[in-house]
Amino acid sequence: MKLHDLQPAEGSTKRKRRVGRGPSAGQGKTAGRGTKGQNARSGGGVRPYFEGGQLPLVRKLPFVRGYSFFNPYHVDFKPVNLDQLAERFDADAEVSPETLTEVGLVKHAKDLVVVLGRGEIDCPLTVKAHRISKSARAKIEAAGGSVELLPWQRGGYRTR
Repeated sequence: MKLHDLQPAEGSTKRKRRVGRGPSAGQGKTAGRGTKGQNARSGGGVRPYFEGGQLPLVRKLPFVRGYSFFNPYHVDFKPVNLDQLAERFDADAEVSPETLTEVGLVKHAKDLVVVLGRGEIDCPLTVKAHRISKSARAKIEAAGGSVELLPWQRGGYRTR
């Protein structure tokens, strides 16, 4: 077999349709373009995304409700307040994302937890969280408990 012997497989190629070659060809006169108008002219047609002068969808999207700016670096902390800890945990209990999941304060153990200072606490707790407010830390330590910050980094956690 030589290069000049190569040809496509039988039935894999079709002949190009030759339009505008007279009435007997079936695609004569207007050559399938219809009569007049922008699309009938040579070089005619509208550019991609053109919607007839109406504000195109790609320009409208930033203002459509729910499609506003989404910050990919946003980290979502699940808030837990001291009054919630006081009513669900006994004295000297360890509070961690896993135990918070068990008592139903946080949905998933992988969620990032922030402890906030709403309410009062009188029993000592060992609190392990990813973030804690100054007022919450002061109230926990005043009650005889301790606070441990868990390590976390952006990415790899549940967000929005």
